[in-house]
Amino acid sequence: MGTHPIARTSARVPTNSTLQKNMATRGSSVTEKHRKTDHVHEALITDFAAHGQSESGLLIEPYRRELLLHCYRLLGALHDAEDAVQETMLRAWRHFDTFTDLGPGSLRTWLYTIATNTSLDILKKRSPRTLPTATSLASDPTRPVAPRSAEVLWLEPFPDSWLTEATENPEARYTRQESVSLAFLTALQLLPPRQRAILLLSDVLDWRAVEIAQLLEISVPAANSALHRARVTLGKNYHSEQREMEQVRRADTATNMLLARYLQAWETDDVDGLVALLKEDATLSMPPVPSWYQGREAIRTILLAVLFPSGVQKRWRLFPTRANGQPAFAVYRADEATGFYRAFALQVVALDGSRRDQRQVADVTAFLGPKLVTSFGFPLQLPQ
Repeated sequence: MGTHPIARTSARVPTNSTLQKNMATRGSSVTEKHRKTDHVHEALITDFAAHGQSESGLLIEPYRRELLLHCYRLLGALHDAEDAVQETMLRAWRHFDTFTDLGPGSLRTWLYTIATNTSLDILKKRSPRTLPTATSLASDPTRPVAPRSAEVLWLEPFPDSWLTEATENPEARYTRQESVSLAFLTALQLLPPRQRAILLLSDVLDWRAVEIAQLLEISVPAANSALHRARVTLGKNYHSEQREMEQVRRADTATNMLLARYLQAWETDDVDGLVALLKEDATLSMPPVPSWYQGREAIRTILLAVLFPSGVQKRWRLFPTRANGQPAFAVYRADEATGFYRAFALQVVALDGSRRDQRQVADVTAFLGPKLVTSFGFPLQLPQ
């Protein structure tokens, strides 16, 4: 299959012949919402030749958000995904004159092909991302906390505010929000990069095997075989009870009450009240710290030893947000030297919804560092 000269940089820009094959197979798999969006963009494409290459940015920019989500699922890191999308947009802009309108969805397919190959090129150069809970046994809370690890690449959270309706597909095996949950992404990172891409294209974006095969330049049987292996591996590492926890991502009265008590416990230094909200086997992790803790008493011990030292009051301020389809908080720590609260971490909170009349905190993942806090639109510091 022919490729554009940009293939010299590995990430391929799909040729028109490739797109013609893809679009011939998509048919009704393009959602009505995507059709409406693409009809608007394709009307603009008609005028492209008369206005020159500068118009291409207007055509491809509306896809930036959903491409960012796709690259994030593949790469597991917000900042890597931003780099991949920027490279995708640059390549699309430079080579937009090679694109031909082949019907509804053709521009989207073209951009997803570039974005997928760009992400796969990035994945060739680095290890999979993960979370502390997937790398070792639970730590002893009576021992010193391990230093932050720069050797391991950690997953990063994704703002819910960046999730777009256009990325939802009712025919997909996994919903938009489930497919960005930390539990799903942790299991997804165990797949080889190409299997990861195939599973996402098939089970999240609802692409057909023939389309995936054409994108990756492999045979349809090879695509189906890789998809089967990916589903088996994911099934072993992403379990039904995790899906059950995901069912309470959206706010209801019980969830709102629990989260309000959780925030209050942090801000009033109420460790007992905080621990009371946890499941018996709840987990706490703080990447890039590799140590993690399981169970109420272990978490109580580490909270008192590290996060709520004796004699320090009103150390924390929390601000609700959402990340990876789950409740989250921007966490600020008081800096006595300056009189400010400084951005400290972005917490993602997984809730147990096995009982409708009671919500409990099943997992807290605190991504340490101010950079991720500001990525969610919060300031670096606040006055006390």
